Order: sequence, then structure tokens, then C-alpha cells
Amino acid sequence: MKVFYVLCISVLVLIACSGGEDTSIVEQGFTRAEQQLSNQLKAVPEATEYPRTIGKDGKLKVTRKNDWTEGFYPGCLWYVYEYTNKEDWKKAAIKWTESLEPLKKMTNHHDIGFLMYCSFGNAYRLTGNEAYKDVLVESARSLCTRFNEKTGCIKSWNYRKSWNGKDEWFYPVIIDNMMNLELLYFATKVTGDSVYAKVANRHAETTAKNQFREDYSNYHVVNYDAETGEVLNQATCQGFSDNSAWARGQAWAIYGYTMAYRETHRQDFLDMAVHTADFWLNHPNLPENGIPYWDFNAGQEDYVPDWNYDPEIFKVVPRDASAAAIVASAFLELSGYVTDGKKYSAAAAHILKSLSSPAYLAEPGTNCNFILMHSVGSIPHGEEIDVPLIYADYYYLEALMRYKNM
Repeated sequence: MKVFYVLCISVLVLIACSGGEDTSIVEQGFTRAEQQLSNQLKAVPEATEYPRTIGKDGKLKVTRKNDWTEGFYPGCLWYVYEYTNKEDWKKAAIKWTESLEPLKKMTNHHDIGFLMYCSFGNAYRLTGNEAYKDVLVESARSLCTRFNEKTGCIKSWNYRKSWNGKDEWFYPVIIDNMMNLELLYFATKVTGDSVYAKVANRHAETTAKNQFREDYSNYHVVNYDAETGEVLNQATCQGFSDNSAWARGQAWAIYGYTMAYRETHRQDFLDMAVHTADFWLNHPNLPENGIPYWDFNAGQEDYVPDWNYDPEIFKVVPRDASAAAIVASAFLELSGYVTDGKKYSAAAAHILKSLSSPAYLAEPGTNCNFILMHSVGSIPHGEEIDVPLIYADYYYLEALMRYKNM
């Protein structure tokens, strides 16, 4: 009997220690978020310019309402409000969210999901304001205008050329587009109109068919013939090479199919989430701290980039904290849907501990007041290399909230 009590006490101590450790990571992350975002709000007081990164001049770089990242900033504010329940954060989140309302009619690219669901989606979830729901439904209608029955998917970008300068992309679809489907599923839930979910399901099905390799890594870009639906090109735009595994693209896939399973309970979507997640976890080039290189195959033999790659510049392959934050959030959700979910939750916890360490979590008042350091936007474009990125902060805070709620 004495042994039994000793064992019970030992287990309770372990649980208490684990819980304390978990709490400290979440508390530390949100304390730093409050410090950094408070300073950022002072630096950009009006909701007309949205923090994105640090420019090559070392100064804060912002975007106006003509890009794809504006929704992440109010999304960060909403997560801080959700954690702290402080009215000042709610007021700031409302201000920066409502400034984006005109974008509900945007049809010139697919990123309206990022723009509106990260902002208005969190706003509606936390306030129940019916006006926000209406904005989201109109945004979903706008996104559906880019769907084509022949291709079976939503067009991501308008016309552009590939890196080789020869292939022309008239109907390019990128893996990032999986993230925008959440807006469509939401619209069906609140309106009862199945058309939005049907578009989302069709896009996810087509993407699963055409955008993945046998090992469940993915092509960043698939270019379709809009008249026949035929796949014309499978390539990259932000990864190392057409046949490489771009880390953030893999993170988008894991997150996207996990979310699609949540909304549909379709086994094929869960299978895709698991396969893409296991590719990540089992990859021999995944660093020990869980923060991936920007591309799993950067600089390796048999991976030849079409862009002007100089190996002398990238002797040390940059890490991408944004990909790590996205996948940590996805792993935490996925862990609740499968019987062996512990391996995903453990991987997420490991990533969050790394991101919350001094190696990635910026000191107060530094890093142009972004929360995380060391992300990568697009190395082929020569842009946003080893800098903070607003979407890294957004998914880091989302992952911390999911970690807390678990």
C-alpha cells in the first residue's frame, strides 16, 4: 500500500511539473506578445498600414490593403485579447479588423481567406457580432469567383511565368490555397448553403490528386489548362527547386488537410493530414530543435533550382520559424483526431519550446517589435530572408492558445 501511495505522489508531481512547464511557455509567449505588440501599435497608430516584416534597411516594413498578410496583424491582437481578456486589446483588435472590411469584395487573388478569416473569423468567434459573419460570407462569395469546374480548384494567382522563363502559368494553384478553404466551410455552416463547402471539398480533392508526390511532399505550384483541366506544370516559386520540399508549403498542407477533416470528417482528408505530417516528422533533414530549414532539400544533389542560386551565399541554410509555428498549430489539432496523436502533440510542444527560447523569441523592444525571429519569405525572390514575419507571430500565438487549451 505504501508503494502505491508513493507511485501516486510521484505521478502527481510529474503532472504538476509538466503543467507548470506548459504554463510557463504560454505565459512567456503572451507576455512577450503584449510587450511587442504594445510597442508596434505605438509605431503604427493608424489602421492603414499593417506590420509585415523588417525591410532590408532594418526598419519596420508595412503593407497596405493590397497584399496577402494584412489579416494576420488583427489576428494577433485577437489572440492576445483571448488570452488576457483585456478590453484595450479587444478595442485594438476591432479597430484593425474593421479597417479590412472593403477587402470582402476582393477577387483578384485567392488570399482573401488569410485576409478575412484570420481577422474577421477570430472577431466573430470571440464577439459573436453578426455584422462580422456577413462580412465573412461575402468574402466567401468573392473567393468562389476564382473556382473553375474544369480544373476543379480555385485559381491562386493570375498569369505569370515560371522561374525558367519559358513556362507560362495561366491557371496556377499553390499549396497555400488549402488554408483559404476554412472561410468556405464557415460560410456553409452559417448560411446552410452547401455551395461553399462543395467548392472547398473539390479543391481539396483536386489538390490531393495533383499536388503531391508519392512520399507526400508537395509541389508548391500546379498550373492547369483552364479549358480542359489538364495539369501542365508542377513547379515551385518559393522553394529550392521544382522537385524539392519547401518547408512552409508542407506546413500549409498539414494544416489545410487537418482543418478540412475537422470540417467534413472525411477519412481521405485525415489520411492526407497524417501522411503529410509523417513526411515532416520522419524527414532525415529535420533539425533536432524542430525548426526546419526553409526547404528540406536546399543545396542537395539532384535538386537543381531554376533561379539564380549562389551556394556561397547560403553555406548556412536559413531556418523558417514561420513554417515551424504553422506546423506546431496543425500538429496540436491533428493530435486530437488520431489514436497515436501523442507523437504530434509531443512534436508541437518541442517546437513551441524551441520557438519560445532566446534563439527565436525576440527580446522586448527589439526585432521591430515582432515576436519571433528567423523566418523566411522567399529566398528565390531575394526577399524576407532571416527576418520576422507577421504570419509567424500569428500561428505561434494560435499554437500557444491551442497548447493552453489542451
